[in-house]
Amino acid sequence: MLHLPRIFIAAAHKSSGKTTVSVGLARALGERGKRVHMFKKGPDYIDPLWHKLASGRASYNLDFNTQRADEITALFTRRAEGADISIVEANKGLHDGLSLDGSDSNAALARLLRAPVVLVIDTEGITRGIAPLLQGYQAFDKDVRIAGVILNRVAGPRHEAKLRAAVERYTDIPVLGAVRRNSDLVLEERHLGLTTPGDVAARETWLSAIGATVAEQVDMARIEEIARRAAPLDAPAPETPVPAGAGLRVAVARDAAFCFTYADDLERMEEAGAELAFFSPLHDAALPENIDALFLPGGFPETHMKELEANAAMRRAVAAAIRAGLPTYAECGGLMYLAERIRWDEEAAEMCGVLPGEAVMHKQPQGRGIVHLAASGAAPWSPAARAGEVIRAHEFHYAALENCPCERLAFAWDVRRGHGINGGRDGIVLHNAIAGFAHLRHTRQSPWVDAFLTFVRNHKLAARATSALRGVVS
Repeated sequence: MLHLPRIFIAAAHKSSGKTTVSVGLARALGERGKRVHMFKKGPDYIDPLWHKLASGRASYNLDFNTQRADEITALFTRRAEGADISIVEANKGLHDGLSLDGSDSNAALARLLRAPVVLVIDTEGITRGIAPLLQGYQAFDKDVRIAGVILNRVAGPRHEAKLRAAVERYTDIPVLGAVRRNSDLVLEERHLGLTTPGDVAARETWLSAIGATVAEQVDMARIEEIARRAAPLDAPAPETPVPAGAGLRVAVARDAAFCFTYADDLERMEEAGAELAFFSPLHDAALPENIDALFLPGGFPETHMKELEANAAMRRAVAAAIRAGLPTYAECGGLMYLAERIRWDEEAAEMCGVLPGEAVMHKQPQGRGIVHLAASGAAPWSPAARAGEVIRAHEFHYAALENCPCERLAFAWDVRRGHGINGGRDGIVLHNAIAGFAHLRHTRQSPWVDAFLTFVRNHKLAARATSALRGVVS
């Protein structure tokens, strides 16, 4: 059994300040000399970026859609080992999820991890009403241990006193702190959620400020005590990665425009023997040297489209490499970068031109939520072992690929649930590239990293054999 100090930060509803409090706790605990590991419930890319900055370590997603229960606990226990405290941040409200029975809710994850829950309650506009709210949360699922509450966006001392009195009189939930309302501590949101760290110039100033605020207004000693009293968890079974990437060098786009990657997916590439060569489509003039494959993840190319257009040398290099047969995988923002151009309102910018059509931004999401994909059999590789086998993923995009002759193109996936590129298919296959809107996650049911690296290795071996044969013939 493993003793892993941990807390689960949840709320009553979305936009209650969970992320702000979570990163504030991480920074404050770090200032107290604690080694903090962080996790996020669900398929979220942005919050883990803030987690990493606050804690100094990668943050990991725990997702019922793509992972089985034993995979979630194994990932958590492996990555939580060595931490003085782990913080798991919920997605939306404590009891929110897609299933009516709550089997994929935040509460279900807290139960699975046997983690004590700290509720962050947005107190704007309420006083005595916080008591029945907390009573209801306690009564709704008695197997979830609510270990404390942090009052957030408190107006002032009088407001705080009323809230504390109501909680103390009507519940047995300890108040762990009261964070005062402060507009300077609010992270702005945009079309895909919170602004990413790469687009916030004063991010370190903000993190320091929220860390100092939380340290002052939250009882950090009680937070640590609650975490230490979490029940032990079983140790995970040892894992043996497939050495599919031995000797391979994979170029991975990483900058403010391309930042949507799962930390454990990239770690899986390295564990499989691949070397990762990070580069910036915004700032670098050429792809890394001696690469065997290219990974273009999602992000915000639309908010940086003029800078991407200005870097014509990189766009030409990417297009030439893909047309020459470089194995490539592009997700969402990566697909947009490979299109002819990105169009947003009256603005347009030229992109790589590998894919026919324009990535056009809309005011409403064009695809959002869980995606079920089935391998079509037309792709050079697939995480599904058999054609038709369902791959569970997610999508969240305001862009649509328009003016595209989809009827003449091959697609890697048939969409059983979700939207993809045209409502029925996703993952355009061109040359040795797959480009789609769905975001894959390397798990037992979707081992996409191993499948991709195996294809890259076989392609490299075939190219060497062809080159050797030409040498013999000549």
